Formats: sequence, C-alpha cells, structure tokens
Amino acid sequence: MKVLQVVDGTGWGGTKEQVYLITRELKKKSVDVQIALNQNYHQMIEKLKLYEVPIHFFEEDKPNPRYRWSNYRRLIDIVNRGRFDIVVANSPKAMDYVALCSYFFKPKPKIVAVRRSGRVPSLLSKYLKYSKADRIVVVSEDVRGLLEKVGFFPDRLVTIKSGVDLSRFKPDREKRSIIRERLRIKEDTKLFINVANWQLQVKAQDKLVEVFAKLGCSNCCLLLVGLDTDKYATEFADKFGIADKVIGLGFREDIPELLNASDFFLLSSNLEGIAGSLLQAMACGRVVLSTLAGGIGEYLKDGYNGFSVAVRDFDNFLKKLNILLNLPEEEYRRISENALKTAMEYSIEKTAEGYIKLFEELLK
Repeated sequence: MKVLQVVDGTGWGGTKEQVYLITRELKKKSVDVQIALNQNYHQMIEKLKLYEVPIHFFEEDKPNPRYRWSNYRRLIDIVNRGRFDIVVANSPKAMDYVALCSYFFKPKPKIVAVRRSGRVPSLLSKYLKYSKADRIVVVSEDVRGLLEKVGFFPDRLVTIKSGVDLSRFKPDREKRSIIRERLRIKEDTKLFINVANWQLQVKAQDKLVEVFAKLGCSNCCLLLVGLDTDKYATEFADKFGIADKVIGLGFREDIPELLNASDFFLLSSNLEGIAGSLLQAMACGRVVLSTLAGGIGEYLKDGYNGFSVAVRDFDNFLKKLNILLNLPEEEYRRISENALKTAMEYSIEKTAEGYIKLFEELLK
C-alpha cells in the first residue's frame, strides 16, 4: 500500500494539524506514506522529518498557485513516478489540484477527498472536482448528514472522525503557574481561552469579545490564540472598553500549556467539522462552552462534559458564561472528568486506523 498525502499552502490550523498527525501515525503503523507540499512549507517539513516521511514539492509559493500549470505538472510527475495506490486530497484546494491532475495519472490511483467543514460544495465543485473521488471522507456524522441530504455522492461518503494527540493534550497542573507568570496573569484570575485562527465569518471571535464584555467580570481575562489574533484582538476589545482584559497571542506552538494555564475554554464558531481545538481542551480537563456548530453536538453534552448553546445564540452564551463563573469546585471537577473520558474516544490512533481500513477496502 503506497499512499500520497496532498496538502496545499502553508500556515497552520486544524486541517494542517490533522494532515501531520495522520501522516505521522500512518508511518508509525508501517504504511508507505509520502506527502506532497508547498515548497516553502517549512513547518510541516520540520515536523515530518522526525519520522522520515518522504517529502515532495509540487506547489510554488507564489500568488494564485492554482492558476499555474507548472504546479499541476509537478504533481502529475510525483504521482506517476511514485506509482501511488492512493492519493488523498486533504482540503478543497488540494482537491482542485488532484481532480484536474487525475486525467493524467498513469496508472490510475484511488482518490480520497477529505471534507472537514460543514460547507456544502457547489454543483460546479460537485461534478468537476468531487466526482473524481472514489471516496469522500467526512469528519463527523453531522457533516455526512448535510451532504447526504443534498445528494452529494452518498454512496461514496465515509465518516472518519478527527483525532487528538493525547500524548500532548492532557492535564498538567504544573504548567498553570509557569504560563500565568509569563503572561503576567494573576493566580486567582478566571482565565478563559479561545484557540482559533482569526476568521470572523467562521469562528466569530468578534461576537465572543462582545459577549465577554457584557459579562462584566472584573477578575476575568480572555486569551485569543491563533493566526492574526495578536493583530486584531486588542483592537476589537478596545471597542467594548475591555482592552485590558483581552490578550491576543497570535500563532503559538505551546497550546497544551496555554490550555492547562486556563480555567475555561470558549468556542463561538458558526461553522465546524468536529472542532479539534474543543476536543484538545477537553483532553486537558478544561470545562468548555461552545456553540453546537457542525459535529460538536455528537460529543458535547450540556451539563455533562461541558456547556453548549445553539449557533449564534449569544444571549444564551452569556447566561452560560455566568454559570461557568459560579461553578462550584465539585461540579467543575465532575464535568472535567467527563470531558476527559469523552476526549479519550477521539485519539489520533483511532483516526489513523480508520484511514487504514478505508485504504484496504479501496484496494481489495
């Protein structure tokens, strides 16, 4: 079994982290897995070097890469020279490349497209891109249901839930004081954290800052972690007079430590697949409050392992924030323990096993 992972662009987020983790786990399980990348994707290169994953470069780091035939030509050469059994397109943009290149693949590999969000593709995308996929992986039953409802190749859909690296994301009380001291946050401050790249239409951090301001807590602080949060978080917080209570940290590698330094995790998303950052927070034993975007409702049960509200219901979000602030210690501990149990069901090892099972079925 010879597998090529295809991922476009650079930067880091939920999709890229899953690609890295799945590739790593497939390699650990002795799958002949390789990866095709943007030539300047140094972060992915450095991480996968540790596991000796063969790396190929097909995408130049130039404007409008999908309009450059040279990128397609390189990917065609990589697949044909490598004689891969399976090619996995890990994002809609990666599928743009793979779908067009598929006309020139010799011999023809099986093609797997991955859909991690709850967006329903257009009819144009459906027939020009995804019709080329032998299987379409979705990360939650909710996303699968949305696609089945509109007749999006229901016979090709396979659910493989995203996973968490439980070796990194776990409770660690020792990190609390160390990280708080670095951030100059007092020990008795109620610390809330949101981990998401700054994408207001999808992640709704502007609404999160607004509702946090309405909380009116003098002893609370909100950390926003993710790409560009350091550029925009304070600016938005200043509009509501809480610039001193909101910290934008930008992209960080020390997410497990930051989660363990916090008391509560907040997610305000309008759109999700399965919300890996939420599961990471639960794996660290944080009490969470989230909108029920995408497949979150499949595992987040209000009052049992966290708290939830409907998407865009920020009036109720504020009510739940007040519940968090007044949560008795015993109740916090109970919910934290249940969150941990839930996260254990979403290990990255299980995700990799799901992909191996799919690959074996495709190659029968």
